[in-house]
Amino acid sequence: MTVNQLAPAVRQQLGIGRVLPLGGPADGSWITEQAATAALRRTVGAPAGARLGALRLTVAEPGTAPEPAVPSPSSALPPGPLRIMADFAAPGDRPLPETADRLRAALLEASDRELGLVVGPVDLRVSGLLDPAGTPPPPAPPEGPAPPDAPRETPQDSPEGLAAVVLGVPGVARLAPALGGLARPVRLSEGHALIQLATAPGHRALDVARAVRAAVAAATPAPETVAVLVTAVGDHA
Repeated sequence: MTVNQLAPAVRQQLGIGRVLPLGGPADGSWITEQAATAALRRTVGAPAGARLGALRLTVAEPGTAPEPAVPSPSSALPPGPLRIMADFAAPGDRPLPETADRLRAALLEASDRELGLVVGPVDLRVSGLLDPAGTPPPPAPPEGPAPPDAPRETPQDSPEGLAAVVLGVPGVARLAPALGGLARPVRLSEGHALIQLATAPGHRALDVARAVRAAVAAATPAPETVAVLVTAVGDHA
């Protein structure tokens, strides 16, 4: 890769954040931090009038995390329980511990219901106090233009053929590459397939990833191992 090609790839990698484990070690699935935080912001809302600020996710104890069942995507974190770290502004006329407890519960519930993340600790920090009347939260930052869809082609033992298999799985909105700055949503290497995709609204990310892995494993001929990386959640494309 030349210097001119490397710069956009680095910027894109920084934009998606960490590559987080989705589910457990046997699930062979990951999700970008950008996709996970965007989904949490949409679904958590503002419990007890709180306004969510900076939101980060990482593996809680990387030194004790187990090995994944399949080869992981480049720079992916190991499949251990996650730690959520968030700043929030709270109404000045309400008890801060109560507001924090509601926000923590909302983050935990949304992490499981919408995504399928295994979350351990949730660390919250008060970043400011809001006027008791409250003000509307700022709009969520745009997620950027959608990558192009992959073609629906055969045979199944090619990247194009596997792309067609993936696109036929319920809950898959489109193929959506995010790693490496290259438009290769299906990568085959030494018997291993890495699938990068966006999920459709109303579908839990982990359930879609599991269904995709099962469908690709049933293809003829099937790759030896399959990993899924979710790069957008609730995509309407």
